[in-house]
Amino acid sequence: MAITPGGAAPAIAELVLKTTPPRAPRYLLARPRLSLDDEQFRDRPFILVRAPAGFGKTSLLAQWRHEYLARGWAVAWISADGSPDPQRMLHSLVLAVRMGCGRPSFGATLLESASAAFGEYEGITAWLSEVAQSSLSMVLMIDEAERLHASSQAALNYLLHNAPPNLRVVAAGRGELDETAADLRAYGLCTSVGVETLRFTLEETIALVRNRIGSKADADTCARLHEMTEGWPLGLQLVLAAMERGSDLRSVVGTHSPDSRNQLVEALTAKLAPDDVAFLTRVAVVDQLHPDLCVALTGDEEAPQRLARLSRETPIFVVGEDSEWYRLHMLALDALRLHLAELPAPERAELHGRAQDWLAAHGMLTQAARHAREAGREGVAVDLAQKGLYEAVIQGHMGTMREWLDVLPESVLDQHPQLRLAAAWSLAVSERHEEAERMVGLILSRPDVDLALRYECVLIASGAAYYADDPDRCVGMLAPWKDAEPGSQPRFQRMHVNRLAMMALLQGDPAEARRLCAVGSIDVTREPDYAGRWREFIMGLSFAWEGQILLAEEGLRAALTSIDAKFGRRHPLSCMFAALLASIAYERDRLDEAVALLANRLDVLERVGAPEAILVGYRTVTRVAAAQGEEHRALDMLESSFAIGVARRLPRLCIASLGEQIRMHASRFRRETCNALIGRIDELVASESPRRGPLWRRNVELISAMAHAYASMASQDWPGVLESVSRAVPLAEQAKLGRFRIECMALRAFAMDRNGEDGRELMVEAMSLAKTFGFMRIFTDMHPVLTDWAYRVMEEASGESSAGTASPSRVIPPPVELRQGGPRVMPSMVLTPKEREVLEFLARNLSNKEIAQAMAVGEATVKWHLKNLFGKLGVGTRRHVVHRAQLLGLIQGLE
Repeated sequence: MAITPGGAAPAIAELVLKTTPPRAPRYLLARPRLSLDDEQFRDRPFILVRAPAGFGKTSLLAQWRHEYLARGWAVAWISADGSPDPQRMLHSLVLAVRMGCGRPSFGATLLESASAAFGEYEGITAWLSEVAQSSLSMVLMIDEAERLHASSQAALNYLLHNAPPNLRVVAAGRGELDETAADLRAYGLCTSVGVETLRFTLEETIALVRNRIGSKADADTCARLHEMTEGWPLGLQLVLAAMERGSDLRSVVGTHSPDSRNQLVEALTAKLAPDDVAFLTRVAVVDQLHPDLCVALTGDEEAPQRLARLSRETPIFVVGEDSEWYRLHMLALDALRLHLAELPAPERAELHGRAQDWLAAHGMLTQAARHAREAGREGVAVDLAQKGLYEAVIQGHMGTMREWLDVLPESVLDQHPQLRLAAAWSLAVSERHEEAERMVGLILSRPDVDLALRYECVLIASGAAYYADDPDRCVGMLAPWKDAEPGSQPRFQRMHVNRLAMMALLQGDPAEARRLCAVGSIDVTREPDYAGRWREFIMGLSFAWEGQILLAEEGLRAALTSIDAKFGRRHPLSCMFAALLASIAYERDRLDEAVALLANRLDVLERVGAPEAILVGYRTVTRVAAAQGEEHRALDMLESSFAIGVARRLPRLCIASLGEQIRMHASRFRRETCNALIGRIDELVASESPRRGPLWRRNVELISAMAHAYASMASQDWPGVLESVSRAVPLAEQAKLGRFRIECMALRAFAMDRNGEDGRELMVEAMSLAKTFGFMRIFTDMHPVLTDWAYRVMEEASGESSAGTASPSRVIPPPVELRQGGPRVMPSMVLTPKEREVLEFLARNLSNKEIAQAMAVGEATVKWHLKNLFGKLGVGTRRHVVHRAQLLGLIQGLE
């Protein structure tokens, strides 16, 4: 490599380090959604990655570098510094091509002309010209771009606007780099990646944890880790590092052991000035930060500037898109509130008082009420709560009211009727639905109840009945009000329509439920967001109800993303959406996705989920466990769901749990176990049915009939199977339960075949319907023998080989490496095909003679290729060639 003479050599040597790509992290996780194949990155000349420290910018560049090399591109790398030397940028560009692209003579004139008086951009122009004339498709990656001096940023801007077609640029940095890309973005030549895109999704968190510590981390623990770190890549790495030092992952993410978590943030705040730490400690008294609120809390008029600076320089802030609001990262908030607790009690009370005054003045009454309580202003707290909690509940924040119920005495509820109304709403949609009905009774006993309030009480009571799994009572309450005018308030208009839609669904008319959910004359701009979310849930449930899972998935996926962002992943309605979507993911044979959707959500469903969501959620998680070969865990989950049914007085859930156990045992022909479980089901049905209405009985009798069919299969009693299915079919038809209809057809066809009749035509029809509606696991879940017969029948009917119609496997195999082991050279343009071949043989420790024999060439030819490799990679020995190629990412698979 040619270098400048004299004193310039040390500077060039330093630049060599800056143009050498960093070693890829040991546990680098490839993130498919951020792959270069994604539409947002495809064929973009310039990609800008902008985020604070700790968001995985360099790791993403490492992933992209690997992808570019795999596609044959040459990759030049620069780790920027803040040097004001105008020649440094040019020299970095030259050395980056030399080091990363195997072109030792590239830019010789430019590099050796350090004293030449180039014009402002003449050197950059010459570099671009030489790139354009090269035979390379090249990517220039610039890491830590915020450190570029102003003159270097101007040079980069010039480079971007004059780049030849064979050059792409990727830049990553912390600071504001948008000015460089503003006009390029307008013409579609640039795309940006920000904080929210860089945050790990739950699926990525699970993959990272299991890549790091193996399968001993269950999905629930991974989900708690994800929520604790909010997908912050550095936070995840810090937690996993703490675990590797001896801490158990469950203890790190546990709510009762915060010390290990708080230690993770100490390193991030250790370098801050004492004034900054004091500022952060005091503003940590509130959950969300606004520049004006920070002024009110600290009395410092410069607080907005400090807040903006800290949000740029530290990774502990979450900044809302297009918003003035900030939020401290959950990890940082926990640590800072420990410091806050050490302040004198009068100072803490004053901070809470200031927060209450500002929040109340800006209409945030619920938050203001909480701070009033912390400040010891009980009377003010109750007054604010009465004004704010009712609105909070209507907007879907039910948990806020339930927290207040633990501290509000009955006498306060008597004095503040609207608080009691809010309490009734929040209790109705939980396991405490009986308390909600008592609250409704107390409200209706007052002498000043008008028609609007009476109607609102009906809405509350019918919701409580739905959560009590009493569809007959729910429908009976709503029937007299079906044609009533719900009033002028948009919230009641949407709630009224939602209740009528649910009423139609419970009666077995999903199409009518969807028709009612259509917007119609309702002004959607004025209706509460929470009521609109319920409409989306009912729509999705109606599609899933009749077996249209592909249509259900379309709406549910978008709705879940939105509700997670607004209310949080563990909000009850979010968990109900997730349960429905997980059941669809399972039916589509996407088991890992189903597990991720339900991770750390089942406990919420247990307490505040609707019965249908609990049933669907537990059925999905148990079937996933069984499909993964963990039958013991699946049976344990079913016993847990039975216990939940007992605790919440939901006998249908108990019966469904027993029915699912029968289906699992029938697949192993465990006749005695199935018969014992059938006895328990019959006993429960007999004891509950006299006290229940026809809608409840229809649902339970269907579950019972299917359980009897599977128990008969375990005994190989085929007439018994046909008899049970004949009882189930009309029930499924009445309720328009599409999946049950297909399942009944398959069971009947199989039993007919075993009974000496021809059931093949019926099975082909069942499989055709399953394919149309998107069910991929329905036959696999029934019985192994039925599964084998069904796919043989389909093969005979279609004339296709079994390879084209293979059923989903019952047990998911462990992940396997897709390619053979051993070193593999990337198809980069840096090396010729023959050089790549020689390099791979070198990596396998073959001698020149052995390489010549393998390539069917002479030893002199091998030596010629070795000489070229030495020159391109700037090394002098065979061993260093391999190490250098590994460092540059040109060879993979070496230990």
